Amino acid sequence: MNMSEFVKSRLSVLLLLLAMPLALLAVDMPLTDINGNKMNLNSYRGKWVVVNYWATWCPPCIVEMPELQSFHDEHVDTDALVIGINTELIGKQQLRDFLEDYFITYPVVISGPTQKSELGLIPGLPTTFMVTPEGEVVARQVGPVTRDMIEQFIQNWQPKQITSQ
Repeated sequence: MNMSEFVKSRLSVLLLLLAMPLALLAVDMPLTDINGNKMNLNSYRGKWVVVNYWATWCPPCIVEMPELQSFHDEHVDTDALVIGINTELIGKQQLRDFLEDYFITYPVVISGPTQKSELGLIPGLPTTFMVTPEGEVVARQVGPVTRDMIEQFIQNWQPKQITSQ
C-alpha cells in the first residue's frame, strides 16, 4: 500500500466516524441510579426514552417533574419511559428525600454539574432529550416540557426517509 492509498483509507475511516449519528454514542451511555441499579440506554431499545437533565435548585425543573412523572406512569409499561439525570453535587440520601417529597418514582441518576453529555449539549436546566425506540437522539428541549408536549412529539415524529437518487 503506497502513501496515497494509506491516506485515502484513513480518511475514509475518519469520514465514516464523523458521519455516525450521535445516537450511536447515546445508546452506549451507562448509568447507575441512586439505588445502585445499573442501566444503559441501549437496554431500552424498543421504547422512547425521555432523558431529563435537572437540579433540585431549579424552579422550572420542579414545575415539570409532575408532568414527567405522569408521562412515565402512563407509558412505562408500554412504549416509553423517563430517566432523570440530576446535575448537581448532592448526596444520595438528600436526593432520595427530595424525590420522595415530590412523589417521583422514575429512575434518577446523579451526574454532577455538566454542560454536555453523550446525548448533546446542556446549555441550561432543564434540558430534555428524546431518544427513539431505535436509539437515535432526535430532539432536545431547553426549558420545561409537559406531558402533552412529549406525547405530541412522539405522535407526530416521522423518521427521516433515505431516498436513492
